Amino acid sequence: MEPPYKKNPSLKDIARLVGVSPSTISFVLNGKARQMRISAAVEEKVLVAVRETGYVPNPVAVSLRTGRSKILGLIVESVSGSFFSSLARIIENEAGKRGYKVIYCSTENNAKRGGDWIRTLSELQVDGYIITPAQGMEKSIMELVAHHKPVVLMDSFFPAVEVPYVLTDNTCGVIRGMSHLQDKNHDRIGFITSDLRLIQMKRREDAYSDYMRDRKLRGYKKLLLKLPYGCQKEEAVRRIAAFIKDTPDLEAVFFAANYLGVWGLESVTRLGLKIPRDLAVICFDDHDIFRLYPPGITVIQQPVEKIAEVAIRLLMSQLGASRLPVKQQQVLLTPKLVVRKST
Repeated sequence: MEPPYKKNPSLKDIARLVGVSPSTISFVLNGKARQMRISAAVEEKVLVAVRETGYVPNPVAVSLRTGRSKILGLIVESVSGSFFSSLARIIENEAGKRGYKVIYCSTENNAKRGGDWIRTLSELQVDGYIITPAQGMEKSIMELVAHHKPVVLMDSFFPAVEVPYVLTDNTCGVIRGMSHLQDKNHDRIGFITSDLRLIQMKRREDAYSDYMRDRKLRGYKKLLLKLPYGCQKEEAVRRIAAFIKDTPDLEAVFFAANYLGVWGLESVTRLGLKIPRDLAVICFDDHDIFRLYPPGITVIQQPVEKIAEVAIRLLMSQLGASRLPVKQQQVLLTPKLVVRKST
């Protein structure tokens, strides 16, 4: 016998099946049966019908009716990197506590790809955006702001774009790391970074150069290696190894990002050097490898959980009735020096 409903029933189909109005179905599914004084018997009939028919609310229809999709768009640099995957996981959990689902995607630091994802998420009518912006994404983000879309930048920002953001105090982190190395009697400190023109990388490089110059540490300009962003692993490992081998009296190396640090450890291994006997090593950003690699790598640890929590809070303040004061919408969080045996 054929069931008295369609294969893909609509809300109106469920209403006809139960014998109530579509609004009653909506109130029950949104947990407002008691508030709207819908009887327990009717509520049960609705829930049974929904289960038996396999009814699934149309998210576009729900969005049009309520003005909210209850979906957030998260755009990160990479879904494979440990820092960004940890951020995504925590943001998904924090959003879930507030009744939101998260769609996340990556730019791989490609501005066009980032802009394409913004357009795709807009078509899906997401309620707000959390973005770790790629170089060149200013225009796409300014368009979101111009259309009054809730948006929060994370890990980086554009000085010319007025939008809430949260990131680690990169200057503070590098200074802490450099001070630690000097406390260990290291003055010939190399700094390995990329040529990625994002503000967090620029601040890390500037903090290193300022520290070395202010303390009159000799030849620091020759102790800076800047790798092209997008450099393939094998080429990067070769360049780092050549830099270490060809830099006289190098005592320590500060890697500006964890993926650079991972490549650096392979370079050190190829050269047959021992850490910290031959070379002290510190890295901005933690990684599981740094805990496991003998003897353990000292890091500047970003407060990943706090970054994610603040990003959600900043976004929720835009989605809610009240907004945070401007000075609380631009947040710098203090990183932690985690000392292991590499220094």
